[in-house]
Amino acid sequence: MKVGLRIDVDTFRGTKIGVPNFCEILADHHVSASFFFSVGPDNMGRHLWRLLRPAFFIKMLRTKASSLYGWDILLKGTFFTGPFIGERLSDIIRAVSNKGHEIGLHAWDHYHWQTHIDTMDASTLRRVLLKGFDELTRITGKPPACSAAPAWKCSKQVLLEKERLPFLYNSDCRGRSIFYPRVDGKLLSQPQIPVTLPTYDEVIGRQGISEPNYNEYILSLVKPESLNVLTVHAEVEGISCAEMFDRFLKKARSKGMTLVPLGALLRENTLVEEASVERGVIHGRDGWLSIQV
Repeated sequence: MKVGLRIDVDTFRGTKIGVPNFCEILADHHVSASFFFSVGPDNMGRHLWRLLRPAFFIKMLRTKASSLYGWDILLKGTFFTGPFIGERLSDIIRAVSNKGHEIGLHAWDHYHWQTHIDTMDASTLRRVLLKGFDELTRITGKPPACSAAPAWKCSKQVLLEKERLPFLYNSDCRGRSIFYPRVDGKLLSQPQIPVTLPTYDEVIGRQGISEPNYNEYILSLVKPESLNVLTVHAEVEGISCAEMFDRFLKKARSKGMTLVPLGALLRENTLVEEASVERGVIHGRDGWLSIQV
């Protein structure tokens, strides 16, 4: 039973500390994964204004965000432009590629994408996608194989702009199966590999889920004969929850599961559906996200 392992890297600290930790843990378990990098400025601290929204404030309390992420992440880029991740930490990103992991584009500026996706026109989307694509190509010496929209915030225009770039697949939404997206009646050529399992911040502290039983809960959701894709974060499972993630890999192996890059799921999948990507909501996550329908 195979589970696609997607690692999102959103911040400077996640790249500097979480990514090397992940690489060490994965090497110990002989596991390869798909790493999706944010490579431009780290302005994630600007999300603090969202504390004015009750749902986000409750989530911050539920996940104990200050201890989970650290104030270095929560305040980065709050008042001034944050450090450029790809420029400052290119050696770390390049090392991940050299170790044979799959490299994908997450964002140029994760914060800007997540908060301004509704107002970005086609030319703006094209520019930020190309900036991230070119920066990852410069760092690794080869084009990124895939991409994943930050916070699963995608639109029809995003899908159309990504068609201009040579991605083998994208992972822009939550869903149930690998599919080719339809946009206004047109079937696009880049398949989507949606995330099917919840993330740590979506379930921790809810319905009795805590760190001691989190791994068993996630593993209980893995279904034979279904698409199983898990997202972990460099800022969470790569740092504060690294020991928990190490135990997760041990438990997964004991249950006969194999963790693989998302591209491996695509290569082995013979039945690819057609579907649309629409806005929706899921429990535990603030705001809308893209869902396979």
